[in-house]
Amino acid sequence: MKFFNKIKKTLSNNTTKDAQYSILEDIFNDLYPNRWTVYKVNFFRGIFFGFGSAIGATLLFLALIWFLNLFVNIPGGIGDFIQKIITAMNSRR
Repeated sequence: MKFFNKIKKTLSNNTTKDAQYSILEDIFNDLYPNRWTVYKVNFFRGIFFGFGSAIGATLLFLALIWFLNLFVNIPGGIGDFIQKIITAMNSRR
């Protein structure tokens, strides 16, 4: 009996998913009857998404550098740190 209940539940879920997919497909076709419109919209959406991502990443990186610069002098600090590593490696030989 469990086996039949499991099959019944699976069929019910598949029928529901198919109905939802069909409804979404109908809505999509009602909004965009022309395929070239879909391609054009997605093309510009991709361009603006990429541009916005690049601008956002740049601003985030700038804010991070600015925040770290409040606590440490980054250009001098990195140079001094690298020089200490080189000195430590040379002193081991």
